[in-house]
Parts: sequence; structure tokens; C-alpha cells
Amino acid sequence: MKLRASISTFLLLLLCSYSYGQIDQYTYKKELLGITDQWHKVILPEEIFGKVSSNLSDIRVFGITAAKDTIEASYLLKLKTEKIVDKEVNFKLLNSTHNKIGYYFTLEVPAEEAINQLILDFKQQNFDWKLRLEGSQNQQEWFTAVDDYRILSIKNAETDYQFTKVTFPSTKYRFFRLLVKSKENPDLVKVKAALNEISNGSFNNYDVVNIKTIQEKKEQKTTLEIDLKSPVAVSVVQIKVKDTFDFYRPFSIQYLADSVKTEQGWKYRYETLTSGTLSSIEKNEFKFESTILKKLKISISNQDNEPLNIETITVKGYVHEILVRFTEPATYFLTYGNEKAFKPNYDITRFVSKVPDTLTILNLGDEQLIDKKEVLAKEPLFKNKNWLWAIMGIIILMLGWFSIKMMNKN
Repeated sequence: MKLRASISTFLLLLLCSYSYGQIDQYTYKKELLGITDQWHKVILPEEIFGKVSSNLSDIRVFGITAAKDTIEASYLLKLKTEKIVDKEVNFKLLNSTHNKIGYYFTLEVPAEEAINQLILDFKQQNFDWKLRLEGSQNQQEWFTAVDDYRILSIKNAETDYQFTKVTFPSTKYRFFRLLVKSKENPDLVKVKAALNEISNGSFNNYDVVNIKTIQEKKEQKTTLEIDLKSPVAVSVVQIKVKDTFDFYRPFSIQYLADSVKTEQGWKYRYETLTSGTLSSIEKNEFKFESTILKKLKISISNQDNEPLNIETITVKGYVHEILVRFTEPATYFLTYGNEKAFKPNYDITRFVSKVPDTLTILNLGDEQLIDKKEVLAKEPLFKNKNWLWAIMGIIILMLGWFSIKMMNKN
């Protein structure tokens, strides 16, 4: 047993000598200032996104104790996204009728629940209608929620687009009356009522330093190449069109993922962030998974139409923050810049409910380059293959001797 303990101790020391000096494996650090509690919040600054790995796996919080020991603080990474609560509300269709103005559908909500959204489904695949929605408590006096609200559906060989979601301020009535202003009988297949509550997220607005517009007449396509000031984490792109006429154009948003210099010149690899339809009746704000990038490309299919006049491109990203738990007194640093680092696996990810709701935000010091110190003297053993083989041989001999000894005892 003593021999087994000796072997275990030897292997443990060997591993410790290999992993020592973990903070030296990173490139940058910023001191965390004002630590007073066990939990604090740190807002990740924009300038670090160009120096971290694409999945943020190399972010660490290291501390240096008074005894010059290096310790690591656990953290949770959070994006300050919108919180969406979508509650479907039960109701029933009472009747439908029509007159020269259009077609009416009366709905009843059994309990007085607030709604702010109707999702309509019609059998027709091509239509362009306006509607009015009214509410009432007794079906005698009606109050307008929205009027001249446009819904649209286009389906053909080139386009498959539908906008049939009616949004209005939260309203609580027992009865609702929907008027579709159409000469054609709208074949209403299904309608859903819902209360959609969205709390605002927190965004960083990023500077667009250049937009290059390319009109590709042969391909009937407009391409916008957008350069940002520096690499940042982007999750929202809004496209504002100057034209006032109706339009419905397929589009895609891509980002420059990689570039390689060859004998024929630079080769660029773009990856798609999102795609859909650019429309004159929607906000044209498109969200996708947060991605670190510096260059965007938007491709708009014009088909046989004239190109659109793009007024502005707005690029935003959710605020990234880490919730850090400090367990020992030390001087702590936000550390980053290691392409080989794996995403950390902390216990606190399984106990998120234990994190306090209100946390003080820490200030960050100036960015510093981390000194690449000489690793312990034991490390050269791994750089010399002869030493490595010698150590492995000794371990094998010790294990073999231990095994023979145990067999003789038996």
C-alpha cells in the first residue's frame, strides 16, 4: 500500500508540474476593482471581443493571493436578452357575418383576460387586406383597438411570404369583433389569441464605418458589404429602406468567418446568420445567435424590380456580463486570450437559483499584457523525449515490481 501511495504521489506531482502557471497561458488581463461581496457582476467591454475565442471559452477570472498563489473564481456568462412571456388565451368564435364594408368575426373570451396579439390563419394563400379590431364588454358598445391594420400573404414561384399577426396594446374585454375589409370572403381557418409580454433587453450599438453597395444586374441582386470599427458580438441587424412603395424581397445576412491568401488573391468564406423577407409592412429588424464579427454582407434579391434605396443599417449586440463568485481574498483579474482553452465547467452552473438577484457591477482596470514567465524547472522533462521515456520506464518497472510482489504473497 505504501508503494501504491508513493506512485500516486509521484504522478500527482508530475501532473501539478505540468499544469502550474495557468494564468501564463492567457494573453491579456484587466484588474477587477471594488470587490466587496461574495458575488459581483462584470460587464464585458466591447474591445475584448476581438481578442477572445469565437465561443468565449477562454474567459477566466484569476486571483493572486497574498501568498502569491493563483486561484480561479467561478462565473456565469449571461446575455441581457429580452424576456418573452407568451401566454395563449382561450376563446371561442361566436358568429361571422358581412356587409358592404367587409366580413365580421365575433370572438368571446370566457374569462376577462388581457390579450395583445391575434394570430390569423386563412385558407387563401394570396391576399392583401386591411382590418379593424374592436372590444366590448356587452356587445352593445364597441371600442377600437386597431384600425386599417394591414395583413398580407403572397405565395408564388418567387415568393412565399405571410404577415398575419395582429399586434395591439394590451386589452381586456369579454368580446372582440374582427372586421376584415375585403370583397372576397376571408376563409378564416384558425385564430389564436395571446398575451405577449416582452421586457426590453440591453444592447450595445456598434459603429458602421463603411457600407459598400454593389448592384449585380445580371443576378438581379443588391449586395451590401458592411465594415464595423472592430470585432464585436452582434445579434441584431436592422435595415431601414428609404423607399415608400410596397416591396417584398428575399434576403440573407452573412458574416466573414475566415479569409485565406492564395496565389490567386484573397479567398473569403462567409457563413449565414439569418435569411427571410425584407418587407415594407414590417420593422425589418432581424435577430440571430450572438456572433463575433467585423464584416457583414447583406444580399437582397430584386427579381425583376428596381433596387431598393437603403437608408441606414443598424448593428447591435446584447450586453454580455459575467456573474462572478469570489471565495477567497485576492487581487482578481478578468483574463482572456487563449485559443486552446476549453469552456470552463463550474458547479455554479447547476445552482443558478442561488445567485443573488441584485449584484454590484465591478469596474475594470486598464488592459495589461500577461508576462510569459518561465515555467517550473520540471517542465523541460516534457521537452526532452529521452527524459520522458525514462520516467515512463521507471513507472512501468515500479508497477511491475509491485504486481510481482503481490503475486508472490498470494
